[in-house]
Amino acid sequence: MNVFPYLDALKEKAASLPALPGVYLYKDGHGRVIYVGKAKSLRDRVRSYFLENKLADAKTGTLLSEARDIEYIAVANEKEALALENNLIKQRQPRYNILLRDDKAYPYVKLTQERFPRVYVTRRLRKDGSTYYGPYFPGNLAHRIVKFIHRYFRIPSCRVDLTRFHPRPCLEYHIKRCWGPCVQGLTTAEVYSRAVADVRTFLEGRHTDLVRDLRRRMQAAADATEFEQAAAIRDLISTVDELKQRQRVAAAEGRDIDIFGIHAEAPFIAVNLFHVRNGRVVDRREFYWEDVHQFDEPEFLATLLKQIYVDAEYVPSLIHVPSEFDDRGLLEEFLSEKRGRKVEIATPQRGVKRSMLDLVQTNARHGFEQRFRVMKPTSKAIMNALVEALNLPESPARIECFDISHIQGSDTVASMVVWENGRMNKGDYRKFIIRTVVGVDDFASMREVVTRRYTRLQEEQKPFPGLILIDGGIGQLHAAADALEALGVINQPIAAIAKREETIYVAGQEDDPVHLDRFSPVLHLVQLVRDEAHRFAVTFHRKRRDSARLSSVLLDIPGVGEQTARKLLRSFGSLRKVKAGSLEELSSVVSRPQAERIRSFFANGDIA
Repeated sequence: MNVFPYLDALKEKAASLPALPGVYLYKDGHGRVIYVGKAKSLRDRVRSYFLENKLADAKTGTLLSEARDIEYIAVANEKEALALENNLIKQRQPRYNILLRDDKAYPYVKLTQERFPRVYVTRRLRKDGSTYYGPYFPGNLAHRIVKFIHRYFRIPSCRVDLTRFHPRPCLEYHIKRCWGPCVQGLTTAEVYSRAVADVRTFLEGRHTDLVRDLRRRMQAAADATEFEQAAAIRDLISTVDELKQRQRVAAAEGRDIDIFGIHAEAPFIAVNLFHVRNGRVVDRREFYWEDVHQFDEPEFLATLLKQIYVDAEYVPSLIHVPSEFDDRGLLEEFLSEKRGRKVEIATPQRGVKRSMLDLVQTNARHGFEQRFRVMKPTSKAIMNALVEALNLPESPARIECFDISHIQGSDTVASMVVWENGRMNKGDYRKFIIRTVVGVDDFASMREVVTRRYTRLQEEQKPFPGLILIDGGIGQLHAAADALEALGVINQPIAAIAKREETIYVAGQEDDPVHLDRFSPVLHLVQLVRDEAHRFAVTFHRKRRDSARLSSVLLDIPGVGEQTARKLLRSFGSLRKVKAGSLEELSSVVSRPQAERIRSFFANGDIA
């Protein structure tokens, strides 16, 4: 059997390609792109696939056995080809290319373009008029910076509608973390604009300019005998000065380096990436693949580095990799132009740099073992991963999860389950009967339940959970968030997990949903809590529905009222046992005439 039925046609197509730089695309019989590659000369590169030694290669042979057509895009030079190849791989997701997975985007601080600007931590850059600062790593650095801004500049991160005024401010205003632009008369546009200008100067790193301006304002406040304001500005100057000194010391310690380590046992691959900034390891990223059947480390490295850095906002001056690869010089030149300064990609052979590379390689091996040899990660590791994945300000010790249950709009109920300190806390589970919603309206039902739950917590002055989890999509998430906002609760971490796609939406960053792979321990934790909430809600709903159904069947019997029906079910335990009961057994619970009517009702087949 010929395993290359279209080989001659493909060879002919390859021979007709121009001898120009560009990108080539192999397509299958359905027109799907199955491989994307770049070339200095399209004709020479594609024709090389049909050499005898290449056809014997497992990966090339498998590709050509499925290929039915070749397309190409010619460009001006090899650097343009490199960028286009990277974009096409990300867009088309070809099955024979190495695809970057398990990537985490680093957070930015977003300063919005509004009447009263706010600051947020975000992992997605959008063309929305806002100004973005970063990226920051480790990830919690962005959160620390935003908290600093809340404390010293009083610019908030809330979700309150600032296009209109509200009757009262939230807690953040009262603890002096916000100027209160949501309530008329609490601040002025001038005061708020000055604070925003200070934040902008701070985030741009112009600390000297900021301190100079703050000293001038401190003196003005002192001259006006506004000593409390002058003291507050003095404390802010000290804090900014301290931050400036820390950065100056760090900057003298070393260069920015990214170090890659790989451990591969095809089809499984684990990669660790250590970020060394100013001489210190500040963060680590992990990537995993489970479907790379033909592994070639140089080719793998070339593809991986392109996908990470070609579109990256920041490129370090040094990138250390465990082996050489063909496109190293071209990628160095491309990234150097992108960065505006020299970027070097190297494989250290000795000394401290080699020791660091070996350390990252060791971590990649440990990651491989933990991922693919089914070693259970520690609770601390899972919680750290949860904080990173959902962009949370801190590790949640308690998660409360809500689910709505009904069948065709009947007997709508809700459940709340609790995960606390590493396990489900069944003693704190709660059931809710929906009282105010008529018909099927999951959003209104979610609003009611969340309102009832957290109104009670407020009245009892109990702490809120570290994370509220909703079983549902964006609609349910917004319903819950709206209920909290109506209670004056603004900065509560809240997320929803949508069914089927298992996509996680986090309030405040709905446009940047979280997609976790099926191996992720974070996904397993969220699924565990979500599934328990669903189970608890469905069990409660069935119990209420069955109770109502059983009572309604007995109420169909002439002479049997609600009190008698409840008495029968309480004594016999189920409708089936009532139906099977003898006349004497029934007479011991109800009157003889009632017992005779019950026996006659079931004997005549009035119920299945």
